Amino acid sequence: MTTAGPDELTELLRAAEPSPKAPASRLVHRELRTRPSGGDAIFRVTCYAAGGITVAIMLAVGVFLGLRSSEALAVAGPSFFWTQEWNPEAGSFGIVAVLFGTVSIALVAMAFSVPLALGTALLISEVAAPRLRSALITLVDLMAAVPSVVYGLWGVFFLQAAVIPVAQWISYYFAWAPIFAVTDQDGARTTAAGEFTSSAFIAGIVVALMVAPTQTSVMREAFSQAPIGEREGALALGSTRWGMIRTVVLPFGRGGIIGGTMLGLGRALGETIAVYMIISPIFTINWEVLSKGSNSISALIALRYGESSQFGLSALMAAGLTLFVITLIINFTASSVVARSRSGAQSEG
Repeated sequence: MTTAGPDELTELLRAAEPSPKAPASRLVHRELRTRPSGGDAIFRVTCYAAGGITVAIMLAVGVFLGLRSSEALAVAGPSFFWTQEWNPEAGSFGIVAVLFGTVSIALVAMAFSVPLALGTALLISEVAAPRLRSALITLVDLMAAVPSVVYGLWGVFFLQAAVIPVAQWISYYFAWAPIFAVTDQDGARTTAAGEFTSSAFIAGIVVALMVAPTQTSVMREAFSQAPIGEREGALALGSTRWGMIRTVVLPFGRGGIIGGTMLGLGRALGETIAVYMIISPIFTINWEVLSKGSNSISALIALRYGESSQFGLSALMAAGLTLFVITLIINFTASSVVARSRSGAQSEG
């Protein structure tokens, strides 16, 4: 047996080495291209067209309100945002009183609708049996389809008489808070039933029942997407049903809660017929939510539209533009919050 010399070993090592790679200039990169089918192309074009039309309509509404309100805004100037009187023919009109009434009614509505919607959503998604669950979902959806005028009639002829004693009780025990105090024309505290009718409190309760179905649907959808693994893990570790809801479902559905609340707020700000039927219109800021007299932007437009002159219509358009911008901001914020709520969101362990 012979041993290889140094030269032969060098030749063998060189032969065993892999061949050098080809220069980068000679490498050919293959691109994978997919050719969409005809159905996919039609679907994509339809979606883009629907989105573009929706945005175009929204912009057209904003431009229309801006153009029609320019005359009134030019006359009123910045005082439009702090004048409490509404007399366009005399050149003295402003949005602050009706805007305050709009916000106060919406806040009262949120105080009632958010707990109601949250409890209903948890009942449907976590507590109710499957057969009862489908019936409750249908019932909530039907509530959202009831016309506004029906809620208004119900509020005027039934709810108002039932709520007045509750409002009197709140005013009697919580009058130390200025918003719950009710005073007469002389500034003295009163509990007369006539002073508690047609208030922002009653209008807010009616609006709460109108927006609660929408909030419930958004919250329920968010709760139903909570990971089943985390649910079962919490129960396997000995957690109660409420403990599982508190540590898994509620943290996961936080985005749905916020988004549903803001979507309901956007609708509450623009509610017209039901509020118009209940409130007693005034054009001064009323801090007493339980007392008679309030107003809203939408109710103002419904009240004055038929009797207004050309300049008065321009002033109403300016009020509508203000409400349009506020509602748009709230809805866009709500949409962004809901979009960030995704499956697999972190929950508290």
